[in-house]
Amino acid sequence: MTSVVDIRAYLASGPEPTLVLLDLQQDYVNGRLILPIAERESALGNCRVALAHARRTGFPVAFVRSVRRAAGFAEQPTGRWIEPFGPRGSEMVFERDKPSCFSNALFAEVMENCGGPIVLAGFAGATGCLATAVDAHHRGCDLIYLADASASHAVNGASGGETHAMLTQVIRLYAAVANTQGWVRSTSARQHSPARNRVLE
Repeated sequence: MTSVVDIRAYLASGPEPTLVLLDLQQDYVNGRLILPIAERESALGNCRVALAHARRTGFPVAFVRSVRRAAGFAEQPTGRWIEPFGPRGSEMVFERDKPSCFSNALFAEVMENCGGPIVLAGFAGATGCLATAVDAHHRGCDLIYLADASASHAVNGASGGETHAMLTQVIRLYAAVANTQGWVRSTSARQHSPARNRVLE
């Protein structure tokens, strides 16, 4: 199994994490995007697990969607949410016109003041997720990337899976990387571990 950073150091008695779900829009599943994501079904399954857990435990949830194509990046989705995703009345919704979620000024303000870590999942890893992780790092925000609840486009001859594996290693330079079940177990227990760099298998 892949080793991931121990995310329990982000939990303990500190502020609650905020689950951020990125671009869970119909265009990713209806064939309208020029660059489809082949591995999307597994990622969507893990997004469902993460969202159900956040709602069950009362963690804040934010949905972020793209509103137009960002110059220099892959085609961005528009339109309705993928079923059964979609915000409930108490959940936050933000729109962005650039790859990073932080390009929305209100999103940036909320995340910089929430106190707890951002838990990021969704599409697409090599654009929106990477840009958001780098931005979070520069702003001093802790971010946990759920790599198995995200997927990437094929890039320059590399398959989507190969691109996503490389992307995940790059994100490790800026954020913690976890798998969905590990995050669910850790946040369910709410147990503190002082060993910040311990590795979970």
